[in-house]
Order: sequence, then structure tokens, then C-alpha cells
Amino acid sequence: MAQLEALMQRNFLEYSSYFVLDRAIPELRDGLKPVQRRILHTLFSISDGRFHKVANIIGETMKLHPHGDASIGDALVVLANKDFFIEKQGNFGNLATGHPAAASRYIECRLTDLALETLFHKSLTEFVPSYDGRSPEPVRLPAKLPVILMLGTEGIAVGMATKLLPHNLTELWEAQIAILEGKPVSLFPDFPQGGLMDVDAYEDGRGKVEVRARVNVKDKKHVVISEIPYGTTTESVIASIEAAAQKGRVKVASINDFTTDKVEIELTLARGVAAKEVVPQLYAYTDCSVSISSNVTVINDRKPVQLTVTNIITLLTEQLKLQLKAELEFDREQLLDKQHWLTLEQIFVEKRVYKRIEEAETEDSVRDEVKKGMAKYKKLFVRPMVDEDIKRLLEVRIRRISAYDIEKNRKDIEEVATQIKAVEKKLKNMKRTTIEYVRGLIEKYADRYPRRTEITRIKAVDKKAVARQNIKLSYDKESGFFGSDVRGQHFKMTVSEFDLVLGISSDGTYRIMPPPEKVLLSGKLLHCEPFDPDKGAEFTVVYRDKQKIAYGKRVRIEKFIRNREYQLIKGKAGKVDLLLGSDAQGTLKMDFVPAKRQRVKHATFDIGELTFVSPAARGARLAPKAVAKMKLDKAAAKPAKGKKPSSGTPPMESNGQGKLL
Repeated sequence: MAQLEALMQRNFLEYSSYFVLDRAIPELRDGLKPVQRRILHTLFSISDGRFHKVANIIGETMKLHPHGDASIGDALVVLANKDFFIEKQGNFGNLATGHPAAASRYIECRLTDLALETLFHKSLTEFVPSYDGRSPEPVRLPAKLPVILMLGTEGIAVGMATKLLPHNLTELWEAQIAILEGKPVSLFPDFPQGGLMDVDAYEDGRGKVEVRARVNVKDKKHVVISEIPYGTTTESVIASIEAAAQKGRVKVASINDFTTDKVEIELTLARGVAAKEVVPQLYAYTDCSVSISSNVTVINDRKPVQLTVTNIITLLTEQLKLQLKAELEFDREQLLDKQHWLTLEQIFVEKRVYKRIEEAETEDSVRDEVKKGMAKYKKLFVRPMVDEDIKRLLEVRIRRISAYDIEKNRKDIEEVATQIKAVEKKLKNMKRTTIEYVRGLIEKYADRYPRRTEITRIKAVDKKAVARQNIKLSYDKESGFFGSDVRGQHFKMTVSEFDLVLGISSDGTYRIMPPPEKVLLSGKLLHCEPFDPDKGAEFTVVYRDKQKIAYGKRVRIEKFIRNREYQLIKGKAGKVDLLLGSDAQGTLKMDFVPAKRQRVKHATFDIGELTFVSPAARGARLAPKAVAKMKLDKAAAKPAKGKKPSSGTPPMESNGQGKLL
């Protein structure tokens, strides 16, 4: 058992490590997942300037990628639709509508000039054997771009996930220049679908952004959506609008989708509905407004780390400087090799060193003669001569010697020397060199990559404020049911889905609830109205308990749990006799329950003397004996919400707004 446990632990660790490092999470330095890196390397390997069938590219990439053609094809289409590194020909799908690409045998692609210029340098690329050992593949590409922030990416691994939002390439370049110049930077996402974006909560990649569709009012009867949020499609947006319309949240008569390469969704408004009313509803209830969270997890030095966008662009700027330095040093070595060879060739021909080999009889003597002849001019060497140089000199053909152009050779040496000086000048100030390189990229490519998502301050839509009053409630006195599915004649009212409704029954129970479809209330509904939690509700309550002892109190209903039943009457089997406004005044006349030898048969109480207590409190006792009936002086009393008072058991009639008559 212990051996099995150890085996499972080891295998799980290997699996999770592989999934994190080699599949789901992108590498910081070249910003690519393994499948993307293998696709780009394959395209570079077969690049000849012409388009290649995607099916052929998939086949070639399968030599490096062990996970099948479907994963390669899908990754290639996604990468191509980023419009940075792969030039497309054919139907690669539509980001706006969500339509898939055509079959791989029908579409073609090749690397863009941006990719060829900035992603590859074979001599400075580290290679390892592929999964089957037959082909070399790059550990990472020597990218000179902030790829990881350009593309944006998502991935779910074992115990972690990543979601980097795409950023504008030109702004990334400008940020790199600012970092090199010691200035602060601030970067925000830019989405290919465009739209409007609020970045107040972005928190340098650790927060979220709110993205909205661009909605334009065409005329009084039509609204047009021309850009949609990142992560949505025209189909999902239309589906969300249809769902909202079915629930009565958005009042539209019809939806027409005229999207081609550009988004155009036209909404025809219902009769009597204003566009300024519909636009906030679209943002509140549909996918026209979405919140997108960012989680910056990347692989750095074969370890997953969480960084900020500023951390990443700073690290990549330093990497760019090192990469340019490595390329300049490589170029210098190549130029020095060329200068060294041109100098040796010049000496070999101009000084007639080749004549010395005419008298040599063996191969070794030939090599010795060349070595001795060249040694006389070692002060002119760029670097010490080695055996490989001697071998190369001996391979110079007689025809080349006879046609040797001294002036051209000297001119070539001077040009190489000038190039070496230029490279060394750049190496002496890598900061300036890097800035010039980035500015050159901006000048060459910036026009291709304008910002598409407009950064703005988005005012949150109050869903309660834009909600339509479209839920009709009523009460059926016979069945005791109340709600939108009830066809009753009492307490009719129209509310929105965000409203709360207060219902008070004759047995003293009350509840505060969202608009119900159908609910059975205990007792007969005595009072019903929309309830504002911020304002609460105040009442004067007169009731009798099961012994018919009369009590009165003023209450304020404010604290509650939705759909929970509360009591206004202390104890059970009581009955509410009067439900009045909190400022009710008047004299309550009470007749006692008849009893033998009873001398005092009546009592009065001034309602104005009642004080505010908790809804659950008993309240003030109004008479010393059980009360058979009571009557309030109508001229002085004020009912709940300023309506007409009632005596005895309040009548259950409605004025159409659910308030007591």
C-alpha cells in the first residue's frame, strides 16, 4: 500500500508539473504556450515567402507536438486571428459571430514580416530534442516583443489558472521606452472587438475591467450595436437580449443581425418606448456589459509566478536589451570573422605567399610554407591565424587569384571595419540602442495596431432604477393566495423584479418578500404595498389577544429577512382591529365583554398617547377588561398611508395600489 501511495504521489507530481509548465501556462520570455511555439517554429522552418496549406503545417508541427492535429489546428486558428504573427488566406472564422474556420485543407497562412523580424534568430536559439527525439525544437523563441501582453491568454492547470488580457502593441512599445528612460508606466487592455472599457478596478492586472458594447441611437425607433465586449459574440449578445426581452426587462420589438466583417445588430424598439430608456436596460440585463477578471500567472525560470503587468513589461524590457546585445555581439563576431578572412586573403594574394607552395613536395610542407609565409605579416592580422584558416587559404582557386581585385578587396575590408565600429558604438550604449530599436518598430508598424477599445469612466447602471414595472400582483380573498400568477380582485399593484412587497394579515403576521409568483398567506390579507428598505414603514396597530384584551402601539418595520414571517401580535390567536398611519390621532371607544354585576361597560383611549415600540413588543394596554368591540372617532383618526380609518375588523378592499381603504 505504501509503495502504491508513493507511486501515485510521484506520478501525480510529474503530471501536474508537466501540465503547468508544458501545456497550460505561458512562458514569460517568449509569451507562448508550447503548441504556439511549435507552430511558429514550424512556419519559420518551412518559410519561403509563399502561403502554406494549414493542413501541411499541422502535419509538420505534429513532429514536435504529441497531442494530435485538432489541438494544433485550433491553436493555429486562434493565433492567426490575433493578427500579429500569422498572415491568413481563406476563412479563419469570425471572432465577432463565433463562426468556426474552414477545414484546414482549404485555408492557408504564412508568417508576417513582424514575426520574421522580431521572433527568430536561429543562431541564438537553444534547441532540445522533440518528444520522439527525431527533430530539434526551441526551448523558447528569442522574441524581441512583449508577446505575452500582446496576445493575452487563458489556461487552466492543476491547482492554478491564468488569464492575461491582451494589450495594445504600440502602447507596450511606448511603455518600454518609458521604462528605459526611467519614467512611470500605466498599461490597460485593448480588445480586438473594441467597445468601451472602465479600468478603475484593473489594479495593474490583478483586478478586473468592465467592458461594454458600443450602442448608438440610430433614430427614435432603432438602436444599433456596432461593437461588442471581449469574450462575447453577436449570437451570445442577441441571445441575452432575447432572454431579457422575454422576461420583460428590455422592451424591443425585433432584433436584426446585419453583421459581416463589422458588427451591426439593429434593435427595433417597441411602441411608446424611448431609446434613452432601453440603452441602460441593455447594459444592466444583457451581455452588452460584462466584467472581465485578470489573473497574471506565468512561467519564469521553469516556475509558475504571479506578477503584475508592470512587472512583466519591466522584465521584458530588460530581456529585450539583453537580446539585442546578444544579437549585436553575434553580428560583431560574424563581421570580425569576415574581416579576418578578407585580411588573410589579401595578404595571401598581394604578398604572393601562394608562391611558396610551388616548391613544397608534401602536404605538410605545403601547410608549413603557408604558415611561415603568413607569419611575416601577423601584425596585420585581425586575430591569430589557426589551422582552419590555412586550410581555407589552400582552397583558394588559382582562377580567383588571377582575377583578384585588390581595390575591391580593400574596399570590402573598409566597409566591414565601418560596420564593426557601428556595432561597437551600439554596444557601448545599450539603453540608447534599445530605445532606437523600439522607436523603429513603432515607426514601421504602429499604424497597423491602433487602439480599438476606448477607455472611459463607466457609470454603474442602477438596475432598480432602470427596471420596468412589469410584474402584476393581486390577492384572491377566497383562496388566500397572493402573487403574479393569481387572478384576484384585491390589492392589485404593478412592481418591478427588484421591488419588495410588505403584506400584513389580519392575524397579525407580516412578511416582506420579492414579488412572488404565488404564495399562501396566513390569515386574510389586511394591508399590502411596495416596501422601501431604506425608508421602512410605520404603523399604529390596535389588536386584541385571545382573551380579548386590547393593546395598542406604534411600530416601525425596518429590519427583516426576506420571506420570513413576523408577528405584530404578542402571542397567538389574536386579531388586528385597526391598522393606521403612524401619526394617527383620535379617541378609541371600547365596549367591554358583558359580565354579571358589571357597572363600567365602556372605556376610551387617546390613540395619540401611543409610543413607538418594537414590532414584537406587546404594546400599551388600552382597557382594564376584555373588549367586545371598539370604534375609533373617524373625524380625528388617520389611517395607514393617509387613507380612511376603519372600525372593527378593517375591510379588505383595495385602491389599486395595494393600500388600505
